[in-house]
Amino acid sequence: VQLQASGGGLVQPGGSLRLSCAAHGFTLPYWNIGWFRQVPGKEREGVSCLNTNNDSTYYADSVKGRFTLSRDNAKNTVYLQMNNLNSEDTAVYYCATVDSRFHCSRLETGSSPVWGQGTLVTVSS
Repeated sequence: VQLQASGGGLVQPGGSLRLSCAAHGFTLPYWNIGWFRQVPGKEREGVSCLNTNNDSTYYADSVKGRFTLSRDNAKNTVYLQMNNLNSEDTAVYYCATVDSRFHCSRLETGSSPVWGQGTLVTVSS
């Protein structure tokens, strides 16, 4: 069971990136998937979450209207489209399984997440 995050890079303010979270060894549509980010020296924060029951999505206030979650079941992959990026979005981004709809709505993982490796997003001119 493994998650693989990718798609990070260097982008100018106002630019866009699309992060991917590919699942290996399990069927992604049956799992809630969240994105989290961490800046060195700061706590990891929840960014967004896709609930598998009804495909409801949750976003941190700081990214609402700019970030969009989607899922491609055929590719067993969840995407995070990030638009209008700014310097405060600079962080290492991680995807992880989320235990429940409750945890998804709170942008928390719950007790036993599977984490992907991080992908670095740098927003700078």
